[in-house]
Amino acid sequence: MSSTVKDVMSTHVMAVRPDAGYKEMAAMLREQRVSAFPVIDAGNKVIGVVSESDLLVKAALEGTMPGVLRGLTQRHVRSQVTGLTAADLMSAPAVTIGPEEPVSHAARLMYNKRVKRLPVVSGDGTLIGIVTRSDVLSVYRRPDVEIEREVSNDLIFGTFRCDPARFDVTVKAGVLTLRGTPESAVTGHEILAAARHVEGVVAVRDRLMYPLVMTAASDPPPY
Repeated sequence: MSSTVKDVMSTHVMAVRPDAGYKEMAAMLREQRVSAFPVIDAGNKVIGVVSESDLLVKAALEGTMPGVLRGLTQRHVRSQVTGLTAADLMSAPAVTIGPEEPVSHAARLMYNKRVKRLPVVSGDGTLIGIVTRSDVLSVYRRPDVEIEREVSNDLIFGTFRCDPARFDVTVKAGVLTLRGTPESAVTGHEILAAARHVEGVVAVRDRLMYPLVMTAASDPPPY
């Protein structure tokens, strides 16, 4: 069974209010050994995220010539250079995720949005946790023997109703190798495709012996 965000997220979240000051946040990032904070309103709803990168903009560009500052094309960057509070510096809207979403969805969202963490929110946007890249990658700690058992019992037998004795399933360091003879080429390819989505599988090696398909041209002539 695939893990969801709530299975891997942390419920201990350091968050800040919109009026949190630059110096306060810089100190908290260092003291708490984190790289970002969700910014929450009075109702604990996530309204943005302040990261080390957001704070670095001010440290890097403050004091530059006025003409250079006016030449910055992104209004948000100009606000960060002159900003003093979380409301000024945060990236908004925040990229968030729900607790029931699959871990694979969190991974795709982090990749597509180029973020390192996702605030986890309830249906009304209330902050309930945070999930990081390392949390997402934790699913690959799953034991190989557990993956083998799922592919044989739950996938081959349970989903495709095939005889597991026809297959040899081995997993080493997350790499699944499937040998045997499926009832048809279509079934074999479907099993392989499904196996790639089994939690903890890093790669799939196809070593199946597919049955020959008789065609009209190869049929023996009638007597």
